[in-house]
Amino acid sequence: MTKFSLKTTLTAAAIGLAALAGTAHADDDDTLVTILTAPEAQTQMMAMVLTMKSAEQGAAPHVMLCGPAADLALKDAPESATAPQKPLGVGPQQLMQKIMGMPGAKVEVCAIYLPNKGAEKDVLLDGVTVAAPDAMAAAMLDADTLMSL
Repeated sequence: MTKFSLKTTLTAAAIGLAALAGTAHADDDDTLVTILTAPEAQTQMMAMVLTMKSAEQGAAPHVMLCGPAADLALKDAPESATAPQKPLGVGPQQLMQKIMGMPGAKVEVCAIYLPNKGAEKDVLLDGVTVAAPDAMAAAMLDADTLMSL
């Protein structure tokens, strides 16, 4: 499989999983873990839309951003993270910040993001934390977790 087709397949699978999670009625104890790495603003936006819709249906959103997607968590985020997307008229970062205000919400960057960026926690938006690998693995394995990649 070529790099492009693998990326396309993974993106399509992630959106499909997120859509399934978003249409299922979630119990109060359910958590939706969304792991986002894609650099494209539209993919980031769609992941945030589906995560928000799942949260509106009762799932507690737990978002982990890694690689280029973790730039959404920066105070000084790139324009791609903040530029409004149609039809909502907000950027992926704004939608992520709305998600952060939802019940049980958690937004984290992966543990290797800041060290590889050469940055400290103070570059992150207030409320965004650094994921602990053990805790993230436990969240992913929890029986009440829905996954979105």
